[in-house]
Amino acid sequence: MDHSIFWYLGLIVLLARIIGDTISKFGYPSVIGEILVGIILGQSVLGLIKPNEVIKIVAEIGVVLLLFQVGMEANIRQLRMVGINALIVAFVGALMPIILSFLVCFFLLKMDFIVSLFIGGTMAATSIGITVRVLKDLDKMKENFAQIVLGAAVLDDILGVVILAILVQLSQNMSFEVNNILVLFLYLGTFFIFAPFIAQLMTKLVEILSEKLENLDFIPAAVISVVFIFSFLAYKFGSPEILGAFIVGLVMSRGFNIPFLKFLSTKKQTIEKVEHSILPLIWLFTPVFFVFIGLQVNLKSINFASLDFWILTIIIAIVAIVSKVFAGFFINVSFRERLMVGFSMLPRGEVGLIFAEFGRQAKIYNDLLYAVVIFVVLLTTFIAPLALRQINKKYY
Repeated sequence: MDHSIFWYLGLIVLLARIIGDTISKFGYPSVIGEILVGIILGQSVLGLIKPNEVIKIVAEIGVVLLLFQVGMEANIRQLRMVGINALIVAFVGALMPIILSFLVCFFLLKMDFIVSLFIGGTMAATSIGITVRVLKDLDKMKENFAQIVLGAAVLDDILGVVILAILVQLSQNMSFEVNNILVLFLYLGTFFIFAPFIAQLMTKLVEILSEKLENLDFIPAAVISVVFIFSFLAYKFGSPEILGAFIVGLVMSRGFNIPFLKFLSTKKQTIEKVEHSILPLIWLFTPVFFVFIGLQVNLKSINFASLDFWILTIIIAIVAIVSKVFAGFFINVSFRERLMVGFSMLPRGEVGLIFAEFGRQAKIYNDLLYAVVIFVVLLTTFIAPLALRQINKKYY
């Protein structure tokens, strides 16, 4: 084992807290500072830390715990009320970037068909981790528009998996196998139908064991185990692991109950114990996730002196921003809420980086296009928190 990993993690956690908290003092979301820490420590500037498997695992634990917390804090009644709006935002927010990016790249920029599709797929991505963290930093998670964003972002993640599966299949075979996609939908549907029942059953079992052991401290560790198990199951069923954690959080939230299984509802004492115990873990692990996003970016590989780079970047960035923000204007809410919804769907973050990496590995992107896509992903990731902060400041 390379013991320098302890030095790296110590540096990441300390600087993420210092820079993130300093930036939040000036009214900006701390996530911006955490991503900047990753860029500075990583290959873009100092080159002190390279992304590795250990840091990646710790980062994934961080975002899994964050989505678990978001699920616990979700307002079930509001989520049900905004269901249609969330569905509209999710589909428009996923399809509009694909369509506009494809049309611009294929017809205006004269790119290949598969390249244009891959750029569209990358621009369709939304980072639910960044979105919910920014809204939490702004203390807006309980508002109506935030519930729309939360529902849309979850649906968007599912759509992202399907889109990525289709694009990877096209890049490998240059053909589209309907059966493979139908099987993926079947897996996803099966998971989301049965997961809430099983998660509620397991959390009730944790409560019973805690009572038998006469030890409330058993609950947090056991619940974390359930979160990790469902994250794994979500992955095995073809869904992002964070959605498994979100479902467990949702099941443990106040107000969640399945009509004919009300006796399985989580007790208030259990919820409070979990909230109190797990919050410090979220503060510790979640910043590592956002630093890891910064570590994955290599700004040195981008030729900022290239005119072609800037032309492509400006065109694709405009499409990437407009197509996502536009999603907020398809629902019947106030102008402020439409802006907040639109810009909340904007950051591509780690999801966009994953799409870009698949494109590079499949040799869809040349060096120039890969640099452009990475830069646009990074740009949307930084613009979203700043825009949300300004909109929030103007309308409150």
